[in-house]
Amino acid sequence: MNLLLGIGNPRHGDDALGPVFSRAFRHPDWLPINAGAAPENFTSLIRRLRPELLVLLDAADMGLPPGALRRLSPDGLRERDFGTHAPSLAQLVAFLSQDIPRILILGIQPLCLLPGRLSPPVRSALHALGRQLPSFPSALLPSAGASDMLPPLHE
Repeated sequence: MNLLLGIGNPRHGDDALGPVFSRAFRHPDWLPINAGAAPENFTSLIRRLRPELLVLLDAADMGLPPGALRRLSPDGLRERDFGTHAPSLAQLVAFLSQDIPRILILGIQPLCLLPGRLSPPVRSALHALGRQLPSFPSALLPSAGASDMLPPLHE
């Protein structure tokens, strides 16, 4: 079983992409969880479930075009990338990696973090991710020090 942890503030525009995706994504091999703005509150559940793969999905300011998706390294997380989530995500990954050997952090570049709906480029990226996540190739799984561009998402 694979686990998707959708992270973000559901009231702040594109920061809601993690919770929105986790509520909408369905696949028999995946368990999606809406972690909201407090992913650290789910460590006990994650450790009990012991997923083969844990994917953390959140908005990340990477200076890229809105809707761009990247695989991020826990070592490369900066406050600028995830706002208030950065320290907790780095600590979360360090803590969980003791029991979960395959953890993948996915960041999507937001357009707007003001209250409101998801922007069209982020919505498009989530639709494409929903179609491609179940078949992510093993090449996209974590490697030491990686901060890689993922293949383009196709709508």
